[in-house]
Amino acid sequence: MAFRKPPDGGWGWVIVVVSFFAQFLCYGSPLAVGVLYLEWLDAFGEGKGKTAWVGSLANGIGLLASPVCSICVSSFGARPVAIFSGFMVAGGLMMSSFAPNIYFLYVSYGIVVGLGCGLLYTATVTITCQYFDKRRGLALGLISTGSSVGLFIYAALQRELIELYGLDGCLLIVGALSLNILACGSLMRPLESPSSPPPEKMFVDKVPDQYFVYHEKEKTVEENISILEKGYIDEKSVNNVPDCKQDSILHKNTLSSINVNEKDTYKKKVVEQTNFCKQLAKRKWQLYFTYWKETMVLFKNKVFSALFVAILLFDIGGFPPSLLMEDVARSANISEDDYYMPLISIIGIMTTVGKLTLGILADFKWVNTLYLYVTTLIMTGVALFAIPFAKSYLTLAMLSGILGFLTGNWSIFPYVTTKTVGIEKLTHAYGILMFFAGLGNSLGPPIVGWFYDWTQEYNTAFYFSGFCVLLGGFLLLLAALPCWNACTNQSSKLPPNTYSYKVASNA
Repeated sequence: MAFRKPPDGGWGWVIVVVSFFAQFLCYGSPLAVGVLYLEWLDAFGEGKGKTAWVGSLANGIGLLASPVCSICVSSFGARPVAIFSGFMVAGGLMMSSFAPNIYFLYVSYGIVVGLGCGLLYTATVTITCQYFDKRRGLALGLISTGSSVGLFIYAALQRELIELYGLDGCLLIVGALSLNILACGSLMRPLESPSSPPPEKMFVDKVPDQYFVYHEKEKTVEENISILEKGYIDEKSVNNVPDCKQDSILHKNTLSSINVNEKDTYKKKVVEQTNFCKQLAKRKWQLYFTYWKETMVLFKNKVFSALFVAILLFDIGGFPPSLLMEDVARSANISEDDYYMPLISIIGIMTTVGKLTLGILADFKWVNTLYLYVTTLIMTGVALFAIPFAKSYLTLAMLSGILGFLTGNWSIFPYVTTKTVGIEKLTHAYGILMFFAGLGNSLGPPIVGWFYDWTQEYNTAFYFSGFCVLLGGFLLLLAALPCWNACTNQSSKLPPNTYSYKVASNA
């Protein structure tokens, strides 16, 4: 499908607005799931580790299924996928209001809502990139803040709805609000060139001539015989040679020759079709082999390998606070009368500030984005170590704000990936990293919850979380140090097509 040149404006700003609100409506509840987490603990009486799987699946399954989401958007377009994701998110939230046990929530809230979020995220990013080129960074930054604003508002909204209508009523109302995603999706007009030929015609034009034999209308033996007989009769009428015996012999010879020709044609088509299938299968296997070969080349880049470990450990240790901070405050016996604002709301608004601030810093030539990202990891690890020492709402609110701001490092993660592997391999590398980020999101909260079930306190859990994030940060820093790169370059040369992050150059 051909697309016009990105207009960098016009209807593109409508796309930005509707994508912002679509992410706001879609991610508001899953990111603010910490409020629902407390209610599910009381309603089902399950352990914290088992209950935490609901929120971790909702936030991680979309990243784990990102390749599938990309295929759906490429095959059907952003608008149909966005509308379908609205049905999934709304349906999953409404189904969750009737959940009889925690296992039902794994499917309705964790998988259904999580997949809907993954599909919508891919659709909004894809349609925005189609409409913007020069202002693409600004457009993507604006729509990405929709999820953070949704976290800020939905944390307070869900708390208020639970007090007024209970947990089930809250989920029904939030699910009904999510139906507005359908209206947002309907405005995502594809940027398609009206003068371009239909997809079917474009496909047919690229098919070699020898394959058109499969689309020809097959003629039966009787039709072939009637055509030949008609030609013979016409010839007789012209030559005026009435010979019945000769006519009978010629009819029999014609029938036998047609049968032989029909068999030869059928065999020829079978052979050609078999060769075509073999060529197609061979090409697919070559594509898979090339994909895995390029993946192995990526992992030979030490900085990329360290980045993959860092993002996995960061999500295992850094994601649980956004889910469990409300329960941490309750475990510390902090009264709800001391709450000026939900801790999750503080995390949400500071994440928005962090995304914008870190994104602006990354644009300065004197700032190295890799070192900036490593700094956020180390500071996050230190903040996680400080959570067990926070015994008041004020200190927990301060730590929530710091963690939220540092979580905004997602805005510079694509910059770091680009500088590490190069723009040519960005899509391949980013897909691998997002898969492991989703794995970390899915595993982090249950691990912290299991630590609490085992020790009956959160101190050990957050020491573990802080250790994971610090370990990932220091590994990435070690891999990026100029002295380390100099030593490895002397011992061995990098394979071809492998990119090495040069920290001496400005990002």
